[in-house]
Amino acid sequence: MMTRNKLKQNPKLALQASHSREIEPKTLKTASKNPLWTQAMKEELQALHQNQTWVLVPRPNNVNVIGSKWVYRIKYREDGTIDRYKARLVAKGFTQVPGVDFDETFSPVIKATTIRLILAIAVSSKWLIKQLDVRNAFLHGLLKETVYMEQPPGFRNSRHPAYVCKLKKSLYGLKQAPRAWFECLSQALISLGFSSSKADSSLFIFNNKSILILILIYVDDVIITGNNEKEIQSIINNLSSKFALKDLGNLHYFLGIEV
Repeated sequence: MMTRNKLKQNPKLALQASHSREIEPKTLKTASKNPLWTQAMKEELQALHQNQTWVLVPRPNNVNVIGSKWVYRIKYREDGTIDRYKARLVAKGFTQVPGVDFDETFSPVIKATTIRLILAIAVSSKWLIKQLDVRNAFLHGLLKETVYMEQPPGFRNSRHPAYVCKLKKSLYGLKQAPRAWFECLSQALISLGFSSSKADSSLFIFNNKSILILILIYVDDVIITGNNEKEIQSIINNLSSKFALKDLGNLHYFLGIEV
């Protein structure tokens, strides 16, 4: 049996020990027995309601209504201790019907050559390179299609149990979720004066007189660099006012590339 001193001296051992003690539930029935997971689900629903993700409507006739499920994850700190219990409501996108509740699903992904090129320029120019993470990124995307979903498992509205959710914004699991999020972020950057590169649509460029700022997007991971640190911070602050943005500090590791 490992002693507490050994765990304190070796964070990796602490992480392994912590993982071995906690098991993430696979079903709603199991999760509902633990008040910590119940609270996590309530917090997720509260966030979705605040985001105005859907409206409850009477079930329409002859429409495709997709289901949803709960996915449970335990978030750990660097020392291996538990940070929080996270419950995420995920749409069952595999039940969507092409041409009915989704059309285009393609979302641009940054090219590896673009990443290497921009990092090479930034390093040789001694620019600041920062990494940002967008929390619940897919929940920001606005839906163009009409999508109906069953009410979240275990949390039916007591006044309207037969109603369904008419989605206004995207959810994890929807086939069009990555594209909707990318379009949302693109519009936000363009409004700040950025333009999308013709060579790689996931590279956004701000070029105003002597100021040059570059942004790389890979789903919900964002890299920002440029020759003006004050302007970089101003852009981060602006994006933070629109999205739940987490500043991860200077770039250390990105898509397999160690910086």
